[in-house]
Amino acid sequence: MSAHDWLMEQLGRGQARYRVIDHAPEGHTERASRLRAHPLPQAAKSLVVRVATGRRSRQYVLAVVPGDRRVDLDGVRGTYGGAEAAFAARDVAERLAGSVSGSVMPFARHPELELVVDPDLLVHDEIFFNAARLDRSVALATSDYLALARPLVKPIAQHAEPLRSSEHRTTARRTPA
Repeated sequence: MSAHDWLMEQLGRGQARYRVIDHAPEGHTERASRLRAHPLPQAAKSLVVRVATGRRSRQYVLAVVPGDRRVDLDGVRGTYGGAEAAFAARDVAERLAGSVSGSVMPFARHPELELVVDPDLLVHDEIFFNAARLDRSVALATSDYLALARPLVKPIAQHAEPLRSSEHRTTARRTPA
């Protein structure tokens, strides 16, 4: 069963309050949010993180943060008592999520994947996310999301800071004075 079909089955079985939104294929959170016509903080950005928990052991975590934030890798590492944390390799992330990058839903259905959600996403009455497809999204009542997904809720997001003017990359070269 595809991840999309699994999701639709879970939403129906759980009698969730949701809407399906069909749109042009898009896997970037900001652009998908514009297509879905909702504020960026209501987007559930889902990323697979690998946490090194021992010399040869690791835990994969599906980290879900508001669309206007970044995953705080140190926060995820600390939540799972790891020595380090990094984004999982794309092929591993897609295998564990059951969908292509950019369409990862905020549900962990693979047994090797733990689910942790930042509490700032959950302040909204409704959250939005790609439904394991780049061309289809779901708007889901947050209370129904919590009941169905049963995530660990921990602060794992950091504000995305804009680059200062001195940090912008340019092609200009400095000449000696």
